[in-house]
Amino acid sequence: MKKSLSEVFALNEKNVLPRANDIPDYNVFSDKVLLDNLRNTIIQNIIDNNIPDDKYLKQYINEKIDSALEGYDLSNLERNHIYNLIENEINGFGPITELLDDPNITEIMVNAPDEIYIEIDGKVIKDDTVSFINDDHIVRTIQRMIQPLGRTIDTANPMVDSRLADGSRINAIIPPLSLNGPVITIRKFKPNLSTIDDLIRNGTLTPYMARFLEACVLGKLNILVCGGTGSGKTTLLNVLSSFIKNDERIITIEDSAELKLRQSHVISLETRNANYEKEREITIRDLVINALRMRPDRIIIGEVRGKESFDMLQAMNTGHDGSMSTLHANSPSDCLNRLETMVLMSGIEIPIKAIREYIDNAIDVVINIERLSDGKRKITSICEVVGISNDEIKLKEIFAFKQKGLTSKGEVDGSFVLYKYIPKVYSKIKSKGIDSIDDIFEKFK
Repeated sequence: MKKSLSEVFALNEKNVLPRANDIPDYNVFSDKVLLDNLRNTIIQNIIDNNIPDDKYLKQYINEKIDSALEGYDLSNLERNHIYNLIENEINGFGPITELLDDPNITEIMVNAPDEIYIEIDGKVIKDDTVSFINDDHIVRTIQRMIQPLGRTIDTANPMVDSRLADGSRINAIIPPLSLNGPVITIRKFKPNLSTIDDLIRNGTLTPYMARFLEACVLGKLNILVCGGTGSGKTTLLNVLSSFIKNDERIITIEDSAELKLRQSHVISLETRNANYEKEREITIRDLVINALRMRPDRIIIGEVRGKESFDMLQAMNTGHDGSMSTLHANSPSDCLNRLETMVLMSGIEIPIKAIREYIDNAIDVVINIERLSDGKRKITSICEVVGISNDEIKLKEIFAFKQKGLTSKGEVDGSFVLYKYIPKVYSKIKSKGIDSIDDIFEKFK
């Protein structure tokens, strides 16, 4: 038997609509249609009319809501919920306010007014409990989110990539670039970023791997983290950065600042898009070049994906050891191939052989992290760059995750492997006086 709207509200102490999958056939409730219609009417009335000079905003909004609800037989819980929806429109970010507040949601994707997807525990699902009125409603929400950031979105500037006050990253694109209408993608910032212990507990890596990576950072090896979208590259880069000693001068360079280093001597740089005030674009490459003049001990680039690749390699080859970055790729070998291609496309006249030698001399370790089919994230490979053979940069695996199949519950079944040899980078780590991983590799002599 279907529940009334009042009964549905009674299930939730905070008077917030529960998720659609919690209540069978919730989406076809006639009350839900009424609720949406009332919300849309009130929002449209508030937007379309100027607030009279003799009224406070809250008083004006309350009067509009009371007027719209007049004649409807609604419970106090139902009325309170409508007030909450309008409150979210005025002081929050509309229908997605509560999604942004939910700590279990890591990503929000708005594809259309009634097509909103969220990521929870690595799984993407459609959320049928929230919706926008129309495309204009989505655009107004985008504008409200980016206006405090000094950004704008319109037909002349139909794309924006920035971060919210809490550090969450927002990407928005509207027509004519988006043929489906306005689209919002928000990757939420996690205030309690994972530590290496968290990653071990989650099965992302083993204690041996964790100790090895810590030794790599302390030994000032140059590290690339690769993986696909949403695989956890930035989280891992944050964890690796936590191993850097407090007395080093660290410069971070990002499109949208997501790295949260806890050391005391950190300078954070962020790119800038060209804007309507005719301020010129400042790219990752501009910031890398500038960072070299700032006496860095370490340079950490959030993601390398263009012309800055050559400048990064130059920095790594000219005494800026211990630099780190991420790169979008599906495997360590693909990572180095992409890096090679980026340098070729940077417009710098340099032979391919020289580029490979640059990469070989600059990069010490490549880490691949993946989000597997069960939503869990694992470091599937830690490789070292061992030289050039037959005109190809060679990688040798130190640790790996080998997948065997799936369990009856759909979880990935596999195990981590430590290859029985002494890595080339081990001598580099030892030369820095670090002996914390001797017990891992000495037995292979």
